[in-house]
Amino acid sequence: MTLTSFLTDVSSEMVFNLLPIFLFNVLGARTGLIGVIEGVAETTASLLKMVSGWLSDRLRRRKALAVAGYALSTAAKPLLYFATNWVWVLGMRLVDRAGKGLRTAPRDALVADSVDERRRGLAFGLHRAGDTGGAVVGILIALGVLLASQQGTGTLSRTTFQRIVLLSLLPAALAVIVLALGARDIARRQETARSVTHAGAKPSTSGLRQFDRPFTFFLVIIVVFTLGNSSDAFLILRAQNAGLSVAGVLGMMITFNLVYAVLSGPSGALSDRIGRKTLLLAGWAVYGGVYLGFAAANAGWQTWILMAIYGVYYGLSEGVARAFVADLVPASRRGAAFGAYHAAVGLMALPASLIAGVLWQGVGRWPGFGPSAPFVWGAGAAFSAVVLLASMPNSIGPQQELARRDWSG
Repeated sequence: MTLTSFLTDVSSEMVFNLLPIFLFNVLGARTGLIGVIEGVAETTASLLKMVSGWLSDRLRRRKALAVAGYALSTAAKPLLYFATNWVWVLGMRLVDRAGKGLRTAPRDALVADSVDERRRGLAFGLHRAGDTGGAVVGILIALGVLLASQQGTGTLSRTTFQRIVLLSLLPAALAVIVLALGARDIARRQETARSVTHAGAKPSTSGLRQFDRPFTFFLVIIVVFTLGNSSDAFLILRAQNAGLSVAGVLGMMITFNLVYAVLSGPSGALSDRIGRKTLLLAGWAVYGGVYLGFAAANAGWQTWILMAIYGVYYGLSEGVARAFVADLVPASRRGAAFGAYHAAVGLMALPASLIAGVLWQGVGRWPGFGPSAPFVWGAGAAFSAVVLLASMPNSIGPQQELARRDWSG
């Protein structure tokens, strides 16, 4: 799974870090429209994540859905080569995100199924590290193509973007082949008494009613956080707005992904020892601080430093949050739980990106609007989520028993 994610991110990050610049500079799309494209695409993925996660539980088969999802995303990428307006990009993003929606929940459940619960944080951390390592390689390749194809690197030409799209197809295809040949479904193991205590399943119910209050409450917190977590496309546009060239943006993203990759494994292992909640609180607090920094930034080098710190947020929280989800539910509901978690994140992506686009685009029309406004909003949502998570009982983790009395009393 880690090698597949590595190759997929080599392919995706070659293209998607340049996509907002391609939309804004080459195709002339406004920030509000970019927000709509990203939000609609993520909403599509979210609806499929719910279905695919539930289906993988029912079929007791994760691999086939994951392979199909990676293959669908690979098939979508050539559409960007022919893109002459934003409609082409929207179509590609819809198909690509449909593939992501199909694969994500079964893949995460497969990772959780494959490891002992005492090393679950480490497993998800290493998976995120491999994923992010692929991003570093992908961005380096894109930067090399940019430097070789254009005399000036302050802008992005259509021809350069098309070359990068073509190169991205090879690692994407290899990722599908590696997963199809190398992964296998894991027979469901007998659940331990502690796992059942952590999250008592309600097999006769459906939807969120099948989960206990801790998991449902965590989903509410995720919704609050994600309402301020607009597409990272706005971070890229903000860096360009502050003065970074296209080459500088790629360098900034390399730095971000290196920090993310280095921290993911150790953070996951640390969460196995001290609990997930502590690291999530730290990560989300870092996120809020970074977004306030982006709101105040007025130079390209400042956004570069902030993006490196943003990698700390990802390293502390992305893999840990997924391990936290696995802690909260038994194996028999794991696919559905990951589907619900990713759906909560993705369904909020549309309003989050719409809000960010409107706040940015409102410059000159309403006081307080402009390029800084989306990041003030995002910081506020993050700090609100920190307060809510801090109120959640310190009860979840493979080394602790679930204090159910805290929820019932």
